[in-house]
Amino acid sequence: MLDEKSRRVFSSKALNYFDELTKNMSYTKTAQLLGITQPALTQQIKKIERVVGAPLFYSIGKKIYLTDAGTLLLKSTHQMFDLINDVTDQIQQESSERSGTISIGLLSTAESVVIEDFIVEYNRVNPNVVIDLNLLTRKELWDNIQNNKIDLAIMYLPDKSIKSWKIYRSKKIMSDNIMLVHNDEKINKKKSVSYKDATAKPWATYLKSYYFYELISERYRDALVDFPKVIARFSAPYQLLKFAQESSDVYTVLPLSFCIAHQSMFKLYQTPLEPAITSDLSFVYREDKEKIPRIEDFLNEWDNFLDKMSYVDRLKSSR
Repeated sequence: MLDEKSRRVFSSKALNYFDELTKNMSYTKTAQLLGITQPALTQQIKKIERVVGAPLFYSIGKKIYLTDAGTLLLKSTHQMFDLINDVTDQIQQESSERSGTISIGLLSTAESVVIEDFIVEYNRVNPNVVIDLNLLTRKELWDNIQNNKIDLAIMYLPDKSIKSWKIYRSKKIMSDNIMLVHNDEKINKKKSVSYKDATAKPWATYLKSYYFYELISERYRDALVDFPKVIARFSAPYQLLKFAQESSDVYTVLPLSFCIAHQSMFKLYQTPLEPAITSDLSFVYREDKEKIPRIEDFLNEWDNFLDKMSYVDRLKSSR
């Protein structure tokens, strides 16, 4: 049995560091993502290794791999995380539907106007339920769902970063198309534009690690069409639109939801790509979350909200 000092080594922080390192298999990258120094990360791992009495990783060249002891500890760590999540969910399930907090993670590049309008309306009816709305990257969303730090994520699907759907559920909000934003009158007269014709001019696009960049790149590869020349990358749709409109002969790509909600800002044409590049904006959550009264009520109220006026119509009304 471990003494008190040894038990302190297995803090949630230390195990989270270990878990993150197993995902990236790089001390440098993991330390950057955690916002700590590499020596601090190395020290935490060595402390755990001293307590368990075995190395957790071994290296071949510049790459590191899990040892048998590391694999066993990782499995136990996930079991412990799952147990904590289950206990938290059980406690929440016994709470009132009219009080408490609902934590929502929203993909930072997704159009937020409709969910914001809904939260305002929901709060009028449920003033004792606190809504935390967090703008997060795709990786942050997934990590927060796994670690039970958020109740609901609003993100695009399909997403290959989600390895297993066994304990997760999704609820579709809308299908979103990618639109080419351009200044070409000939393209504007067409119902759609081919991947090849869309590369006639250089693009401003999302950062490489962002969902839409990966999605569009994959579709271009699958179609055996060269990806367009990229002259700028941004993290927000507003930045992409501003750059394209204030530059000469530059195209960009934006989700239809953004184009509808902010049509008054557009000086450029918007044309869907052919074949269409579509993804579903969805709620994603652990399966037990819908058993929590206030979250079940929140999702039901969302359905009622859209029954009164569709998601697309609400986007249009926000202009």
